[in-house]
Amino acid sequence: MLSVTDEKFVLGWREWLSLPGLNIPAIKAKIDTGARSSALHAFQLETHKNNGRHMVRFALHPLQKRSDVALICNAEIIDYRRVSDSGGHYEMRYVIKTPVCIGTTTWDIEITLTDRETMRFRMLLGRTALEGKILVDPQASYLSGRKLRNAYGKKLKKRK
Repeated sequence: MLSVTDEKFVLGWREWLSLPGLNIPAIKAKIDTGARSSALHAFQLETHKNNGRHMVRFALHPLQKRSDVALICNAEIIDYRRVSDSGGHYEMRYVIKTPVCIGTTTWDIEITLTDRETMRFRMLLGRTALEGKILVDPQASYLSGRKLRNAYGKKLKKRK
């Protein structure tokens, strides 16, 4: 359960969250105050139009080290912007807006889409998504709970 301090939630440096607008029941995210933007692992990006709206369809592997679990998502594109990664390299990325749910709290955030296959976390929750809502305890993990880790079934627990 999230703890509340002066109406702000406290999270650890990594948390399980869901993205209900993308039908992602669970994904482990790094709560990254050093990153301005939030980023979500995405590959096989395809753009299309739906009722005049620019959309992107993409696949993702929501679990670390598990390429056998894949989800297909569809979202409206709200921007296409130049983003710098932690190494200082620039990349043009699609930006989408979707609800994020951590514990019992849900709010809308912007997320950039990029290939994070080789990264430790499939998602980064950046400081723009945290503004005014979240405090981060860098020594803590999973303060919102771990119940989402079995969202893909017990048979999908980490392989040995």
